[in-house]
Amino acid sequence: MKKPVLLVTRRLPAAVLEDAVRTFELRQWEQDAPIGDAFDEWSRGCDAVLVMATDRLDRARLHALAGHAEAVATYSVGHDHIDLAATTSCGLPVFNTPDVLSDAVAEIAMFLILATARETTAAEATLRSGRWGPWSPTRFLGKQLTGRRLGIYGMGRIGCALADRAAGFGLRIHYHNRSPVQGRAGAVYHPTLESLLQVSDVLCVCAPSTSQTRGALDASRLGLLPPGALFVNVARGDLVDEPALLDALASGRMHAAGLDVYRNEPAIDPRFADLPRATLLPHIGSATEEARTAMGLIVVQALSRWLLERQPSDNCLNPSTLRMRERT
Repeated sequence: MKKPVLLVTRRLPAAVLEDAVRTFELRQWEQDAPIGDAFDEWSRGCDAVLVMATDRLDRARLHALAGHAEAVATYSVGHDHIDLAATTSCGLPVFNTPDVLSDAVAEIAMFLILATARETTAAEATLRSGRWGPWSPTRFLGKQLTGRRLGIYGMGRIGCALADRAAGFGLRIHYHNRSPVQGRAGAVYHPTLESLLQVSDVLCVCAPSTSQTRGALDASRLGLLPPGALFVNVARGDLVDEPALLDALASGRMHAAGLDVYRNEPAIDPRFADLPRATLLPHIGSATEEARTAMGLIVVQALSRWLLERQPSDNCLNPSTLRMRERT
């Protein structure tokens, strides 16, 4: 039987590639750069596509896909790069990668909290440049985390995984979410973002990018943080007004920042690189062998079950399309 054709818009980890070729005739974009407008030609005639968070699937592109493809998958939890309403209207199921990257991202979030509190990036730069010098009781002074209040904006899987880790460092957990999270004894729920910000000695952004959250952390809200607060973002850059964040850091009103995500990645605002109290990472939250392999396997297997067996998977973002396809 002829294998279904799957377009993958980036190179895959070895274990994921091995699994994919068992089921699919693979059409793989080999460059470590977004496929861009070449997607239209490369996807022609494919039965399914597996895209990255850097690939935008708008309404026009999705309706063209629907003429021949039976499913879309994204190598991410977030789906702000895909017009989900359009996928539903044209009957294309979309699969993502929930659960499997929560621990990896929470670990990076905890690392950034520690790095910003102790200003390790500036200290390491001093060592590497040969400017260490003699020990002094007033040099390389950071902030101790024990007893400080950690505000988590977005208490989903990643936020909960971070809360578990942060409690072990003596941080007091506060959070804002659409609703309280069950089983979070000791964590303080804030019904509004404004309430959370006012008590966040450390703020970590873990919320998804949606029409309600984009731009939520503007200048007025950032101004609600206590003086000297630490700011960490492992979610999406478009949740934050970056000029306002830069101003708060440059003025010293905000003490330090740890960032893994930015607007306009990878062309980030160059002013971030000039900030001595900023720890900057190139969006590596899920970049562990374990997480990236699990991410690939979960979507490849969901596509395989759907295309070959019409078996639905729990990681479908628009399950109504599965019912539509089952009836046709």
